[in-house]
Amino acid sequence: MIESLLLAVTRVSTMSGQMPLTNATGFFFERDNRLFLVTSRHVVLDEASNHRPDRLEIELHVDAQNIGNVIQWSMPLYGGTQPRWRQCVDSGGAVDIVAVEIHRPALPETVLLSPFTPAHLVAELDQVEVGTAVLIVGFPLGFHDNLHHLPVARQAVIASAFGIRFQGQGYFLTDARMHRGTSGAPVVARVTTERSGRGDLAWMLLGVHAARMDV
Repeated sequence: MIESLLLAVTRVSTMSGQMPLTNATGFFFERDNRLFLVTSRHVVLDEASNHRPDRLEIELHVDAQNIGNVIQWSMPLYGGTQPRWRQCVDSGGAVDIVAVEIHRPALPETVLLSPFTPAHLVAELDQVEVGTAVLIVGFPLGFHDNLHHLPVARQAVIASAFGIRFQGQGYFLTDARMHRGTSGAPVVARVTTERSGRGDLAWMLLGVHAARMDV
């Protein structure tokens, strides 16, 4: 049996036509029976570096008897000239998060994935304190179990006041050794109390890893 958390996360390759550009991480989120890939906004568009992919490729597990059996699933980022992603904005401004809807009826019937849902979001901000142990699950520098196509987890702790924008921006800090390729990875904390509504995915979804901060 594969842990549900590992099947919630997928490797992301950004593409321009048939040309590979960068590697990143994403995860699945389901709401109202609609399925989304969530990742960092700079994965799909980064004006500062002129990073402008036109599609993403993600890995999908399609065989419960052979977890190493995966397919590459192509996701166009534009419909004509209009972006297909939904960008995250709050009262503090833009946040480095996007969601791209996955056309669920087109997925293989045997696809294996464990999406987060609104039930996995933090209900009360005081549930998370400075120093809370968290995991960041992704593909640092592309490193992963390349036989079974599963991500790896890095340990971290919450390093700034959760629920208060660090320096007024739409993010909080974690303290961990992080690398490129982890952009878009979910930041999660283990649920130690009643987990009703979360199913087998017994984790709280706290945020999305966006970047390393060099101070």
